[in-house]
Amino acid sequence: MKKLVAYFSASGTTKMVAERLSKVAEAELFEITPKAPYTDADLNWMDKKSRSSLEMADKSSRPEIVRKNLDTSKYDVIFLGFPIWWYVAPTIINTFLESYDFSGKTIVLFATSGGSGFGQTVKFLQPSAPKATIKEGKLLNGNPSEAALASWVKGLRL
Repeated sequence: MKKLVAYFSASGTTKMVAERLSKVAEAELFEITPKAPYTDADLNWMDKKSRSSLEMADKSSRPEIVRKNLDTSKYDVIFLGFPIWWYVAPTIINTFLESYDFSGKTIVLFATSGGSGFGQTVKFLQPSAPKATIKEGKLLNGNPSEAALASWVKGLRL
């Protein structure tokens, strides 16, 4: 079974977890890169006019990503990671899902969060990959060890 760990990380936290997960899951690593990088001001969730606040207020928002060669046909399982923003995945994750063909794939979500859970993430992501099976995975907060990540991956029914 061929696996991919795809992730978006605004501050580096999700990137650290994704790199470790990629290692223990024996999966290739793919970074979802915004065409316009997010600044600290963009990420200021207390400013209702910040870029992230505006994107999250508009569920149809699709922040542009750097399009890379990604042959999704090579993978059976995609671990998809991101920080939780406003109780769901950032809309850049919808952009990613709509940019490639995930038909027939199993997508297992993982996230980092300062305090909230997945909320309605699966509900908001499923329309962007209607022919994929999206599973709510796990919040991987803190600094999860390789052993903890390996145990989680082993316990998944893929």
